[in-house]
Amino acid sequence: MNTKASNVAPGTSAADIAKFAAAALVAIGGIAAFYLLPSLPAPVRTLIVVAGFAGAVFVASMTAAGHRGRDFVSEALFELRKVVWPTRPEATRITLVVLAVVLVISLILAGFDFVISQLIKLLLSN
Repeated sequence: MNTKASNVAPGTSAADIAKFAAAALVAIGGIAAFYLLPSLPAPVRTLIVVAGFAGAVFVASMTAAGHRGRDFVSEALFELRKVVWPTRPEATRITLVVLAVVLVISLILAGFDFVISQLIKLLLSN
């Protein structure tokens, strides 16, 4: 783990609370604009809502929690670059194996279900 992410002091300052409140107001403003501006076309109103939420995320990212979140995302992307992804033939082969195993197990379970239901019918018919 990166030391920079683990050295963040816990707690919420008054400025962070104000930023969270501002972010909430921006998001609420985007939603309110959707309903208060019915004369605009629906796609434009939808873009206003999306812009409101984007603005809210931007404002919230300026808080200490937002900085921690950005650090987490950057470290996750760094780790993602280390992943060795399978080639297309490997992925196809693995997918076919998984499908075959699922098919076999589902047939086994269907067989168990059939046998148990026949036994119960046999017991209840007497």
